[in-house]
Amino acid sequence: MAGRALALLCCGHPAVSDAAVIGIPDAEGGEVPKAFVVLKQPVSPDVLIAYVAERVAPYKKVRVVEVIDVIPNRPRARSCAAC
Repeated sequence: MAGRALALLCCGHPAVSDAAVIGIPDAEGGEVPKAFVVLKQPVSPDVLIAYVAERVAPYKKVRVVEVIDVIPNRPRARSCAAC
């Protein structure tokens, strides 16, 4: 699943105002998704991981969530700024 699609899924959670997803190195899978999220209201990263996991195949799940203040405008990050 593309990073943008995972970012849009993250943005489907009511507590998320924006998100971007990148791949990070993983010893077993080569690369796994990491989400950077901007929150409208407090929510734990575990809740967001579970939210996405309920909606995708196991190998597509976001494995790491990092809460940040703003999504930088970088071409490699797949953001859903329209959320």
